[in-house]
Amino acid sequence: MEKTVFVLLLLLVCCFSEAQVHTEPGNDIIQQGPQTQTQTGEPASGRQQTCVPDIHTVLRDMNAMLAEQRVEIRHLQRDNEAQAVKLRELDVQKTQLDVQKTQLDVQKTQLDVQKTQLDVQKTQLNLQKTQLNLQKTQLDEQKTQLNVQKTQLDEQKRQSEVALIKLTVEQVAFSASLLASGHGTIGPFNTETPLVYRHVVTNIGNAYNPNTGVFTAPVRGAYHFQFYVYGGGHPSHPSAAVLVKNGQHIFIAYEHQPSHALSASNGVSLLLEKGDVVFIRLWQNARIFDSGNHHSTFSGHLLFTM
Repeated sequence: MEKTVFVLLLLLVCCFSEAQVHTEPGNDIIQQGPQTQTQTGEPASGRQQTCVPDIHTVLRDMNAMLAEQRVEIRHLQRDNEAQAVKLRELDVQKTQLDVQKTQLDVQKTQLDVQKTQLDVQKTQLNLQKTQLNLQKTQLDEQKTQLNVQKTQLDEQKRQSEVALIKLTVEQVAFSASLLASGHGTIGPFNTETPLVYRHVVTNIGNAYNPNTGVFTAPVRGAYHFQFYVYGGGHPSHPSAAVLVKNGQHIFIAYEHQPSHALSASNGVSLLLEKGDVVFIRLWQNARIFDSGNHHSTFSGHLLFTM
């Protein structure tokens, strides 16, 4: 389009220049008087008349082209304005993106700082964990040592208890007489009656109970018992007693005469389990006597453990 405008403008200039040459006064080509011919044989006025319509045609074409160009220019202006709006919008978006990028950079920096802090905290936690593990290991070692010491102490305690029990159970012996003081006769009764020997002379190991008259074996072993019965002669009532183990009659000491003093005795060795009991019962319808001389007695001792 620029080339076309340039050609039209050049043609317009040429036409104006030619018209001016033929219309200027004093020009040698245009003479006063009758119409003359040019070297080509054409009248000069004919050439002038031909050029004028061409100028109008050119002007009309140029006006049309200018109108088209103005329309195009307006379109271009609108396009430029639209592009400018888009550019401004893009600039705004770019500014917003730059702001967001700056914010993201700030956030990234903050995150990096936080990550560094977390790394530091993680390192501190790892150090604390290592210290705790070391302390736990030390505590475990101390606990192991304490357990070893406790085991040793328990063993020593057990050995001491065993030694004490052994010393205690190996020293079991008792001896007691029937009355604690004075003198008197016990019986007769219609049924067998337990006798309580209240005057205790010896009670090593405290296996004999002077309140019940019962001996309780503190340990499994062999025990030996003796009991003596003293009384006065009587036509109807003997002097007799029986040794009982866990309710079972074992041995009896029996004597019967119508007059004068009498005595009977017996003894036995028994295998007793720990907790077994041994005691003396007065025989049914029998009598027994005791005084400060301690005639009627009950004795026993541990022979050996088993």
